[in-house]
Amino acid sequence: MAEKILPLLRENAAQVDGDATFPEAGLRALRECGLMGLLVPEEHGGLGGDLHDLVDVAGVLASACLSTAMIWAMYCQQVDAVVRFAVPGLAKDLLPRIAAGEVYLASVTTEAGSGGHLMTADASLRSGGEGIAFERLAPIVTGGRYADGFLITMRDGEDTTANKVTLVYAARDQLELETSGEWNPLGMRGTHSEGMRITGTIRPDGVIGPRGGYRTVAVESAIPLAHLAWSACWLGAARSATADVIGLLRSRKRPGSIDLSSDLVSERLARVRMDLELVSAYLRTVCDEITECRTDGRTVDVPSTQIHLNTLKVAAAEHTFRAVDRLVQLCGLSTGYLRTSPIPLERHFRDLRSASLNYANDRLLKANGSLSLVDRGVRLA
Repeated sequence: MAEKILPLLRENAAQVDGDATFPEAGLRALRECGLMGLLVPEEHGGLGGDLHDLVDVAGVLASACLSTAMIWAMYCQQVDAVVRFAVPGLAKDLLPRIAAGEVYLASVTTEAGSGGHLMTADASLRSGGEGIAFERLAPIVTGGRYADGFLITMRDGEDTTANKVTLVYAARDQLELETSGEWNPLGMRGTHSEGMRITGTIRPDGVIGPRGGYRTVAVESAIPLAHLAWSACWLGAARSATADVIGLLRSRKRPGSIDLSSDLVSERLARVRMDLELVSAYLRTVCDEITECRTDGRTVDVPSTQIHLNTLKVAAAEHTFRAVDRLVQLCGLSTGYLRTSPIPLERHFRDLRSASLNYANDRLLKANGSLSLVDRGVRLA
């Protein structure tokens, strides 16, 4: 299914990157082919896919356009939260429309001053007639201008502490939206992550998960889905870049400066392949672990599993970027570095440079250091 839309994604990738525009054609194709409903259970009209399906599709999409793949991956985080934590009434109303491709969900978790820290919030919910009112200013909302609905983290009330965070669903027609800032980044330019001021009133059944208990939603859904799907996207892009380079090296168009009998060329290719193999194997291992936890009804909120998830994200971010960096070095200035190259290595390079910043690796390594002191058994993946 994903393979059918790859020609469209490839055709538009350069323009999406060059103009820093949201991939509207790609999103439309995802709506029409049914992949917006990948994680929606079949009883609600979806495909009933699992985490392995998520990882597979994310990698395929990223092979053509990493921006589109990351947008879809972050959307799938939101869908999983609705599937697992929405009250029955909201799920019955919303999930069939998600499955039909009618509702693209955007995530609102960032706040000025706290960045992407998920477990605290400043802006608070308040009573608003028959519903729950709020006003939220977010410095980054991926694809917010094009979203049909939003999942928004808020402090549970004006008198509660910052760590009492509640996740709410708001449909676009319940909101007043104002965009701000300019999106002109180095890479991941198509994700179009503008700032937004969001004001509105939602129904009480718009709360996703327990009031003040977003930590449960984050740990059991948002974080595992993010680290698995992001890693799959980065691997898919790096794998595609590697395949393109190998195809070029085996063709008559191989640059004359690259000698395939050279030990240095062989070593560089071997190290690129090793980086990809390590990420692929660890991604599958951690995906199996999270899937087993879900199947058995066990929480993933244990030190060893959290370490594995965090390690996956950091390793995928570092190794996929390093692989593409090595490909740029191997291919040289004209083929590896110029934007006019027949292989978009410089775009992959810019896009993958963002991987370590997309929820900062430093933050995850700090967490893993603390968790390592708790996991006395040193339970490895």
